[in-house]
Amino acid sequence: MANTQTLRELTAPELTHQPLCITFPTLAKNTAFELKLGLIHLLPSFHDLSGEKPHKHVTEFEVVCSSIKSPGVTEEQIRLRAFSFSLKDAAKDWLYYLPAGSITTWAQLKKKFLEKFFPASRVASLRKEICSIKQYPEESLYDYWERFNKLCTRCPQHQISEQLLIQYFYEGLQSSDRGIIDAASGGALANKTPREAWLLIESMAENSQQFGFCESNPTRRVNEVETSSIQQQISELTSFVRQLAVGNMHQAKACGICTNVGHLTDSCPLLQEDVAEPVNMAGGVSAPRRPYDPYSNTYNPGWRDHPNFSYGNRPQNSFSNRPPGFQQPWQQKSQPSSSSSESSLEEIVKSLAMTTAQLQQETRSLVASATQFQQDTKAGMKDMEIRINQMATAINLLESHVYGKLPSQPETNPKNVSALTLRSGKEVEGPKLVNLKSKSEEEI
Repeated sequence: MANTQTLRELTAPELTHQPLCITFPTLAKNTAFELKLGLIHLLPSFHDLSGEKPHKHVTEFEVVCSSIKSPGVTEEQIRLRAFSFSLKDAAKDWLYYLPAGSITTWAQLKKKFLEKFFPASRVASLRKEICSIKQYPEESLYDYWERFNKLCTRCPQHQISEQLLIQYFYEGLQSSDRGIIDAASGGALANKTPREAWLLIESMAENSQQFGFCESNPTRRVNEVETSSIQQQISELTSFVRQLAVGNMHQAKACGICTNVGHLTDSCPLLQEDVAEPVNMAGGVSAPRRPYDPYSNTYNPGWRDHPNFSYGNRPQNSFSNRPPGFQQPWQQKSQPSSSSSESSLEEIVKSLAMTTAQLQQETRSLVASATQFQQDTKAGMKDMEIRINQMATAINLLESHVYGKLPSQPETNPKNVSALTLRSGKEVEGPKLVNLKSKSEEEI
């Protein structure tokens, strides 16, 4: 029987619905189940991005589905019906590409999902990370333990025994934390069972979180310096020199008309003079004709003086009567502008070196002035101490005279004499003191 459909009808797409890969189990009689919009918004999303974790997505999905209770509906039926709403973009496209009716249970769907988005290569790379884990220099014991547990959680099928996990964690510890764990375990962690060692490390990590701290400012050695500021200064200096070099290269370009280096082609004075001629003509005044106009429409006698239009061997000094447009030799056009840029760079480097030397001299003078100020301050302090002692002695003498007490310091006799006073009131001078030094000198 001949086909009666037209070509348009044959090429039209079929509107029949293609069934999904999931075969939903039949519900009991008189049981109605509907996924609420609030439940769909609570479901986690998986987009098949590089930073997403498939195991974490499955765990969160199961937690959300376990919180839903509907009479006559099992938890597996809820998971099968709601899982497609948790997939987005490329992950949902993968679900649509699976053969129709190939999945009947939640275990099959979970296995397919993990095989697709968590392949064996990713498992092998995570196993290598677990085996080669190391504690960072400024990382605390708690942070290192948490990072180790998160790495093990990302790969539940790592198939590494508890004994090897403890060994890898212990080998990656810093020497200080390793010694603390050995001391807490009674000399060596190897004397503990794997379960006891795990519990000991867990309790010590929690204790370090509560009471431990990590040094925010680590101690620096003698030959260790902070290079961030130096690198920033070097980068700023490099950019400044590059800008100057680019500016000098632009300035070193020669004019294309008169071959002068002092200006560009657009600002050539010959072009400015050419613009002034039609302006004068518009005012009704004819401008005088220049004898050496390179852009004249008529005969210009100045072209015969041009070196490219000369005939025969002419000496170099024969071009002395050149027009203003050909003042410089034509050979200078071929000279590159690198020499001027190199000289400008050398001048910039020299100026930078001189500035650095001046800064060093100013720094040395400031250090010398600070040292002199410290010495002057110390001398002033000593002078002040001497004056305070003198004032204390004077105050003590004044107090002894006022209250009739003996002074704390002996007072020398201003008159070096000895005298006796009799009852009658007559004073008798005592024997005179003889200077032994003068007497010995007379004997000599």
